[in-house]
Amino acid sequence: MAFVTEENLTDLAEKRWATAHSPRLAELMTALVRHLHAYAREVNLTEDEWAAAVGWLAATGRICDDKRQEFILASDVLGLSTLVVQLNNRFAPEATPATVLGPFHIDGSPAAPFGADMSDGIPGVPLFVTGRVLGPDGTPLPDVVLDVWQADADGAYEAQLPEVDEARLRAKYRTRADGTYCVRTIAPRGYAIPMDGPVGDLIARTGISHFRPAHIHFLIDHPGHDRLITHLFQEGSDYLDSDVVFGTKDRLVVSFTERPAGPTPDGGTLTGHWLHAEYDFVLNAPADRARP
Repeated sequence: MAFVTEENLTDLAEKRWATAHSPRLAELMTALVRHLHAYAREVNLTEDEWAAAVGWLAATGRICDDKRQEFILASDVLGLSTLVVQLNNRFAPEATPATVLGPFHIDGSPAAPFGADMSDGIPGVPLFVTGRVLGPDGTPLPDVVLDVWQADADGAYEAQLPEVDEARLRAKYRTRADGTYCVRTIAPRGYAIPMDGPVGDLIARTGISHFRPAHIHFLIDHPGHDRLITHLFQEGSDYLDSDVVFGTKDRLVVSFTERPAGPTPDGGTLTGHWLHAEYDFVLNAPADRARP
C-alpha cells in the first residue's frame, strides 16, 4: 500500500482519475490533476487562499441564473474562452474569424424579417448592418439564420436591467435568396463587464481595464458549414486594444459610417442621421479547417 506523501500525492491522484471509463475523460482529468497540483506547488498555496478560492467558486455559482452565467465571464476574463475558441475554430484564412460567445446569449430570440428594427423604440442612434453571408468559395448562401444580440446605448443588456423581463436588442434574421441580410438596430456602446459579482470583485483588485469596446454579437449556424460565433466591433471605439475578454480581432473591426437623413437599406427613410456598417460573413467548411 502506498501511503500519501507530498512527493507521491500527484501520482496517486493521477492514477485514480486514469480509471475513468471514457479515455477522453481520463485524459482530461489526469492532466487537470497534474497541472492543478503543479500550480499549488508553484505558488505554495496556503490553506486560507485555498478556502478563499473555494468560497469564490461557490459565490460564482450562486449568482448564475438563466440570464447570467458568471462562470463564462470568469473564463472570458482569464483568456480561457478565447483560447478555446482559437483551438477549436482554426478556420481557412478567408473565413470570418470566430470570437467569444460572452455571458449574455440566450436561446429563443424572436425571428425578424429583412430590415426589421430589433431596437423596437429603445433610444439610440439608428444603425443598419448590411452585407452577405457567403460560403468559403464566395457563393452567396440563402436562408441563413443570423442570431444577433447587443448592449444598448448605455452599455447594458436586459439581464442587467431588473425591470426588463423579455428579449431586448436581440433577434434572428435570415438571408435572402442572394445571400444578403439587413439588421436594423441602434449603435451599441462599449461597456464594463458586470462588476457586482465575484468576477468583478476579483478584477477590481487589479489594474485590468474592465471595459469592452462597442460591438454586436452574431451567431451563424448553417448546415454544411462550421458554426460561427463572432462580433463586429465599431472602428475607433475605446478599449479595442484592451478588451477585457481578449475578443477583438483586426478583421472584425468595421466602420460605422454616418449617413444623412433619407433612404435607408431596408427600403424606408429616416428624417435624421443614421449609421451604416457593411460586412460580408464568410463561413468555413469543415474540410477547410486548418490543422494545428
